[in-house]
Amino acid sequence: MNLAEILKILGDECRLRIINLLLEQRLCVCDIEKILGTTQSNTSRHLNKLKVAGVLSASKKSQWIYYSMNERFLQENEKLIEFLKEKFSQQEIFGKDLIRLKELKEKGKECEHVLTKVQRSDI
Repeated sequence: MNLAEILKILGDECRLRIINLLLEQRLCVCDIEKILGTTQSNTSRHLNKLKVAGVLSASKKSQWIYYSMNERFLQENEKLIEFLKEKFSQQEIFGKDLIRLKELKEKGKECEHVLTKVQRSDI
């Protein structure tokens, strides 16, 4: 990916917020939606753009698709990632997203865990 493509794909606040979250840990679409307060279609559209560009990787577990940062992208763009992390730490919106991520995990409200609990209670 050339510099113009990288900057173009990063030129959207929602995609930057997704990257900020995925630099912390892999997440499924519904958890990203909850944290960002966005719709499923909007979140999926941004995730797809990032995946097609090679910024993200996806894996399926049962009915959930989990996204994570693409290891090759991270290795090839170490300085960019350092720069982004620094900028993320300086802006309130990115910090609030990480707080919501932490709360989601602490409360066990990830969609996979919630659905699994519901399925168990149906038995």
